[in-house]
Amino acid sequence: MTDHSALADRNTTLVHRYYRLVDAKDVGGLLALFSDDAVYERPGYPVLHGREALRTFYTGQRVIEDGRHDLFTVITGDAQVSARGEFHGQLKDGRRVSVGFADFFTVGDAGLFTRRNTYFAMPAV
Repeated sequence: MTDHSALADRNTTLVHRYYRLVDAKDVGGLLALFSDDAVYERPGYPVLHGREALRTFYTGQRVIEDGRHDLFTVITGDAQVSARGEFHGQLKDGRRVSVGFADFFTVGDAGLFTRRNTYFAMPAV
């Protein structure tokens, strides 16, 4: 029998750890949270497949220089975690940004992220 409360606690902790590591620029630490075959979809980038593609993204392709993620809501199911918040920081071109975001994570049986989808709250239409 699955302990839903324990899974929810584990997954919530995993998501909070991810944002702490990304804000600290700890690429090795955050990559350790993803499975080898993880998939990441983010607007403006091709779909990233695998931990090495994630490493390339976080060490070079990502347009963010530094900043902070503030989480407002984290909703956790057995394998799904949704996070909503705001990012405040600086891009590599020097611009300061504040943008709302929503992330949707899938956590595999090994307790690692197997999928992440990111959406931004920006005027589009």
